[in-house]
Amino acid sequence: MDLPDLRINYDPVDPDQFDRPVTSFCLETSKDNDDLPLHSHRKGQLVVASHGSVMCRAPGGLWIVPPQGAVWIPAGVQHSNCVADFGKLYTVFIDPQVSMLPRTCCTLMITSLVRELIHRLSVFPPLYPLEGPTSRLGRVLLDELVQMPTTDEMYLPISNDARLQQLATSLLNNPGDRSTMDEVASRYAMSESTFARFIAKETGMTFGRWRQRLHILIAMQRLTAGSSVQAVSLELGYESPSAFITMFKKTMGQSPRRFLAERSRLINSDSLP
Repeated sequence: MDLPDLRINYDPVDPDQFDRPVTSFCLETSKDNDDLPLHSHRKGQLVVASHGSVMCRAPGGLWIVPPQGAVWIPAGVQHSNCVADFGKLYTVFIDPQVSMLPRTCCTLMITSLVRELIHRLSVFPPLYPLEGPTSRLGRVLLDELVQMPTTDEMYLPISNDARLQQLATSLLNNPGDRSTMDEVASRYAMSESTFARFIAKETGMTFGRWRQRLHILIAMQRLTAGSSVQAVSLELGYESPSAFITMFKKTMGQSPRRFLAERSRLINSDSLP
């Protein structure tokens, strides 16, 4: 997927060197580390944010790791994770032979128990004894994960069509572009009606909803990283902060202020250490 460079600023882990069914690692980001290109693992990967924002990209779209949530990337899928400077995340690697999670990328809403199991497993060495407390802990985590519900609210569909990827790249690089659908359609030598059908076919959404979803993902990433509501609304091209707040509340069911307060509460009381 030829999308804009998403900075990868943490030291990568090679999970395939550890012959265990499930392993968990805690990773903390610094600033200005080297970029990590798109890559894949023999094992599936579950990404959980503790502090800061995490956005994942893979064939088919972009995902943001929400509060009380995780992004699942199946084994063998090319992906990359964009992590905020000085962020903290947990990444769980699961052998495909024991995984019963979906075969496509998705967002999972996880419980406090699952988060605590992930943290606890990360404390132990990845080459733990195959028979013992740590191994049993891993099996409990696997049993719990298959019961977690999925959600598509934190996902921006992007098919393999070169035109859609070009459009996604353009809007991610310039999210404040408020061109009308007719103006965007003309860039691809399409009529407005043809373009509308094209977007619906490739994404399952209207152009307006698709662009709005992109704005929501960018907004959550920026807000979590510390940007102000005013700065985010300006970057996304809204006429005023109140217009942005209205859109955010209508889409997410809560205001940006409430979103940040809820995330802060989770970090301080119910999230991973």
